[in-house]
Amino acid sequence: MKQTKNQPDIAAILNGDTQEFSILVDQYKDLVFTVAIRTLKNREEAEEVAQDTFIKVFKSLKNFKGDAKLSSWIYRIAYNTCLDRVKKHKKELKNTPIEEVRSEAVMEMGNALDRMVMQERAETIKRCIQQLSAVDAALLTLFYFEEKDLKEMAKALNLSANTAKVKLFRARNRLGAILKKQLEPETIQSYGQG
Repeated sequence: MKQTKNQPDIAAILNGDTQEFSILVDQYKDLVFTVAIRTLKNREEAEEVAQDTFIKVFKSLKNFKGDAKLSSWIYRIAYNTCLDRVKKHKKELKNTPIEEVRSEAVMEMGNALDRMVMQERAETIKRCIQQLSAVDAALLTLFYFEEKDLKEMAKALNLSANTAKVKLFRARNRLGAILKKQLEPETIQSYGQG
């Protein structure tokens, strides 16, 4: 397989070149971690999934045919690894003590405030995306932050282009509703409830 300008040398990796694989990991680690943290909403889980993803990438690299972008192929592996983790831990998550949830929520809020100082608008959108389902979050991340087109999104998430288009439309509407709630002053909300 030919090496493109910005792509690691796949043939070298397949021949055991660990340095070239390190280049691949370094190039795609941010993409994989972003997918994991937005899907799982937990840093420790996201780090574990990122490691699992690169193990799967290494083991599956011989099956990469180059018919999709390497980034889309890696994104799909990361996304599927996240979904596997969610399914595996669903029972454990249902039994999380309220104390852990509360302390985790406080940490999340603190982190969100720090990020908002640096990049308020983008972080508000990211926080709102986290309230959505894993599929919605993945679609919106690909669309807004990875700037993928519809065809690339559909391929990364193993959907038809039409299904991806409909799901993206609905996800954007749901995100819009959440953003509207977030941006309404708290006082107006509380008066409206009284």
